[in-house]
Amino acid sequence: MVKILMRADTHVSFTVPAEEPKAVCTFSQVLAALSVSLGSMVVGFSSAYTSPALVSMTDRNITSFDVTVQEASWVGGLMPLAGLAGGIIGGPLIEYLGRKNTILATAIPFIISWLLIACAVNVGMVLAGRALSGFCVGVASLSLPVYLGETVQPEVRGTLGLLPTAFGNIGILLCFVAGKYMNWSELAFLGGTLPVPFLVLMLLIPETPRWYVSRGSEERARNALQWLRGKKADVEPELKGIIKSHCEAERHASQGALLDLMKKCNLKPLSISLGLMFFQQLSGINAVIFYTVSIFKDAGSTIDGNLCTIIVGIVNFIATFIATLLIDRLGRKVLLYISDVAMILTLFILGAFFYMKNSGADVSAVGWLPLASFVIFVLGFSLGFGPIPWLMMGEILPGKIRGSAASVATAFNWSCTFVVTKTFADIIGSIGSHGAFWMFGSVCVVGLFFVIFYVPETQGKSLEDIERKMMGRVRRMSSVANIKPLSFNM
Repeated sequence: MVKILMRADTHVSFTVPAEEPKAVCTFSQVLAALSVSLGSMVVGFSSAYTSPALVSMTDRNITSFDVTVQEASWVGGLMPLAGLAGGIIGGPLIEYLGRKNTILATAIPFIISWLLIACAVNVGMVLAGRALSGFCVGVASLSLPVYLGETVQPEVRGTLGLLPTAFGNIGILLCFVAGKYMNWSELAFLGGTLPVPFLVLMLLIPETPRWYVSRGSEERARNALQWLRGKKADVEPELKGIIKSHCEAERHASQGALLDLMKKCNLKPLSISLGLMFFQQLSGINAVIFYTVSIFKDAGSTIDGNLCTIIVGIVNFIATFIATLLIDRLGRKVLLYISDVAMILTLFILGAFFYMKNSGADVSAVGWLPLASFVIFVLGFSLGFGPIPWLMMGEILPGKIRGSAASVATAFNWSCTFVVTKTFADIIGSIGSHGAFWMFGSVCVVGLFFVIFYVPETQGKSLEDIERKMMGRVRRMSSVANIKPLSFNM
């Protein structure tokens, strides 16, 4: 055997690296993604409920009790407010109960909340149902992306990670379609059936390997990883990477969760997540979803308002499906660019339409414009700023603070949602419909620069690689340290 030692500055290599095995998207991973996505469908149905339901709920010929304008606004606004509480409590829950158990714990309360609404004999029962539903939505919206981020392989994390958003849009579309034919009580009964398949499938999937590692259950982590990757997969390298990352995080951890969040290395990923949540909600999307029928009536659209909401719901679903196909090809940032530009253009066009209408101009010739703008707006939102902030929340937040940081990000998201939905009517009253849309469009312009300069690309990277890069733990090694003696068998 003759050994040849190479100089450190040479660029010649006699080694032929073995081809790395390609990641296989197993049925188990698809089942896990599908299970949590059914929970997202319940979330979507809950979010869209007020748009068709408030029309029949405020009709005295249908409802046996009076619902004032102020009470109707609380039916819409209470859910995101309760979602804020769910987001705050959800962080500690996913750390102590586990990701799976926390998600599973929302199923029964979801059913109870819908039954409260469906059987309501006064507006108080409706508000109680919406509060409970909103709390579960807050917990679920936090825990679903964390679960998927910790269980799905990097190569397909974008595609499978968008399944919850796709199913959430199915829930919105289902609510819009059913709302055309059902009154508010019947619609609530339908909502009560949706958590049942979600509950059944969640019982079949395992807890995340990373949570098991954080609890010192290495064998359970190995079993969970084996279930997710397939019986024939070699999970030891991935398991060692998870354990190493956890140990590294433990070494850098402080005594309290709040102190950990305030550390400089953790503030960067947290601030990026908060920024994405802010620009997602201040695009005005929830004002659009919650008050779609009312907006089209105010616009004097020549198309039936309920039909418009169905069309918007269909576009919402199709756009998310397109994003699911593209996200692991184009990456997160490209879709965010496309999303933001589409929203900027349509919001300013909508503002111009309402400005002309409010000024007394004849807009009957362009009665189709609100629907066309809404379709493109929803298309753009669903391609990027709808799903990606939630997906990236599960990717960029460091493992040690993932629960508490996700709790902060989710609570912040629902706070923004509450502010936008509750004040939307007041904003229109003070600056007009045109001013509201121009305001949202201006926020989207700022959001575009935020994405360009601050948001990282996470396509194809493991959670451990993302964490090391975000927290500045990547150590540069000299070229000499990387050189190994090469041997030739003679």
